[in-house]
Amino acid sequence: MIKSLFYFLWAGVFELGGGYLIWLWLREGKPIYWGICGGIALAIYGIIATLQPANFGRVYAAYGGVFIIMAMLWGWKVDGVAPDRYDLIGACLSLLSVLIIMYARRI
Repeated sequence: MIKSLFYFLWAGVFELGGGYLIWLWLREGKPIYWGICGGIALAIYGIIATLQPANFGRVYAAYGGVFIIMAMLWGWKVDGVAPDRYDLIGACLSLLSVLIIMYARRI
């Protein structure tokens, strides 16, 4: 379970970081190499996701919940937009969903 969470966290860092670099290139006028680095980071994100032991659908469904939490943290720490109580409730629900999807005992 720890290894799986580790992969989710790294996937989130590369997906958010890559998307953010592309955002800065296209929306904020940063040099093209920012966009290229963002594309590389997004490709690495795709590779990291394949390291999960579960099947594709389950991994990507659960990763959606992890992404919600990490995007909320990214917005707070990088963009300076603090989550409100509804953001936090939603993030907690998504975390619960991740735990159920990935780690519930299967019959």
